[in-house]
Amino acid sequence: MATETLSLGKALNTGLRRALENDPKVVVMGEDVGKLGGVFRITDGLQKDFGDQRVIDTPLAESGIIGTAVGLAIRGYRPVCEIQFDGFVYPAYDQIVSQVAKMHYRSQGKVKIPMVIRIPFGGGIGAVEHHSESPEAYFAHTAGLKVVSCASPQDAYSMIQQAIASDDPIVFLEPKRRYWEKGPVELDAPLSEAYPLHAARVVRPGTDGTLLAYGPMVRTCLDAATAAAEDGRELEVIDLRTLSPLDLTAAYESVRRTGRCVVVHEAPGNLGLGSEIAARITEQCFYSLESPVLRVTGFDTPYPASRVEEEYLPDLDRVLDAVDRTFGW
Repeated sequence: MATETLSLGKALNTGLRRALENDPKVVVMGEDVGKLGGVFRITDGLQKDFGDQRVIDTPLAESGIIGTAVGLAIRGYRPVCEIQFDGFVYPAYDQIVSQVAKMHYRSQGKVKIPMVIRIPFGGGIGAVEHHSESPEAYFAHTAGLKVVSCASPQDAYSMIQQAIASDDPIVFLEPKRRYWEKGPVELDAPLSEAYPLHAARVVRPGTDGTLLAYGPMVRTCLDAATAAAEDGRELEVIDLRTLSPLDLTAAYESVRRTGRCVVVHEAPGNLGLGSEIAARITEQCFYSLESPVLRVTGFDTPYPASRVEEEYLPDLDRVLDAVDRTFGW
C-alpha cells in the first residue's frame, strides 16, 4: 500500500483531485480557487487539469457562491465551495442556515443537498482582522448541517473525499495553521475502508487524564501529553473530528477510565463546543469523575491583533495548567 509523507494542505489537494477524478458531477468553486490555486494553494493545479467548468473562479460574493451551489446540488451536482477565510463566511450565513440546512427536511427528503463548504478556520498565522475566526459553534448549533474538522494529513485526505461523497450538506473546517505540517498518508486505501467520517478517534492512549480537542488544538494537546509524560502523567488525547453529529463514545469510555477531562478549543469559551461536551460528559460519567470537566479556550473577546494572538490562543502551558488543576481536587 502506497504511503507518502504529505502536508495537510497537499493531502487536501490530493483528496480533492481524487474526488474530481472519480465523479464528473463534483465541481469546486470559490474566490481564486482556479488560476491562483487558492490563497493557501489547496486547489493548486486543479483548474489546469479539470478545466474552468469544474474548478470555477467566482466573484467576491460568498452568498452568491453558496446560493449557486444550492442550485447545483438540487440538480445533481456535488459542489465543493471554498470560503477563502473563516471570517468571510458570515455574508453566506443566511444561505447556509436558511436554505442549505433546511432544504432536505422541508422537502420531506425529496431534495438532497450534497455540498461541502470548506472553511479554513482558527488563528496562529499572524493574519489581520476577519482572518482568524472559529465559527464552528454557529454551524454545529444548526440542525440539518453536519460539521467536521480534520487534524492530520491522513484525515484531511480521506475526510474531504468522504464529505464530498455524502448526500448531506457538510461544513468542512480546515485548521489553517496546520496546513504545512506533514504526516504519512495512505493514498491507495479504498475510501470504504477509511475511518468513519462521523466518529471520534483516540490519537494517543493514556491512563491519568483525557484531553478532548479538534482541528488545530489536537497537535497542541499531543504536545501537552508529551510534556506531561516527562512528569509521569499519561494523558489520553482524543480527536473529536466530528462536531455535528457529536460523537463522544470514545470520550465517555476514556473518562470512565481516567476520571479527569479537559476540553480544548480555540473558539471563545462562552457557549462554545466545550460547554456542550462538558455537560454531556458530566451527565454520562458523573460517578467516574475525580474532578469537574475543565475547559481551555480562547477568551470571550473578538480575535485580537496578530502581535498578541499567542496570548489569546490556548497553548501547551494553559493545557498543562488545567491538567494540574484536575489533580488538585
